[in-house]
Amino acid sequence: MTTCRITVSAKKILTLLLVLVASGLSGCKGGAIPGLTTPDLALSTPAPLPWPGQLFPPGAGRAPPGVPVVPHANYTLDAGDRVRIIVFGQQNLSNVYTVSASGTVAVPLIGQVRARGLTADELARQVASRLRSQYIKDPKVTAEVITYRPFYILGQVTRPGQYPFAQGLTVENAVAIAEGYTPRAKQRFVRLTRKFDGVMSTVMVPTDYPVQPGDTIYVLQRVF
Repeated sequence: MTTCRITVSAKKILTLLLVLVASGLSGCKGGAIPGLTTPDLALSTPAPLPWPGQLFPPGAGRAPPGVPVVPHANYTLDAGDRVRIIVFGQQNLSNVYTVSASGTVAVPLIGQVRARGLTADELARQVASRLRSQYIKDPKVTAEVITYRPFYILGQVTRPGQYPFAQGLTVENAVAIAEGYTPRAKQRFVRLTRKFDGVMSTVMVPTDYPVQPGDTIYVLQRVF
């Protein structure tokens, strides 16, 4: 009888250990990935990272989840963008305007006009509508982006900070602009934060991934 009780107890202990191990593994799967914690400085709104199986290798030809590639024609304005607005026949209204921190441009006669979240064409139509309602019978207005808002690169690079955006920029180019990696940098993937439709998304991307205006790139530190 004593031997039987010992055998049953051992089985119970083994079962309990298996349950605890399984619970621990399932708990880890939904949590943070060790070594990929980013300081608050790097993110406006922290968001969870995908698991390594969701990462796309260089040359995969598709964007990681949560970071859509926005076509140039659909580029939406935000603070820091500089836009040339031309009102035909109205030299005093035609000028280069900078989108303010509040997301507006200050146009003579009509005052503050919302620009954040609009394309250049949509901004032109909004300016024309405001002018038509009060001052000009049939205004002809065009708008184009002449300087895009900067991008930010932080973490394990030689000179972290804010830099001007240029067309065709990739993460690898951005690292070069920041004078390269530090000796402790992870060099295969970086953490990228981007606003899309007013929502901040944060994912891991390869170094050949295209950068867009306003992106925040964070180069992580190697554990070893």
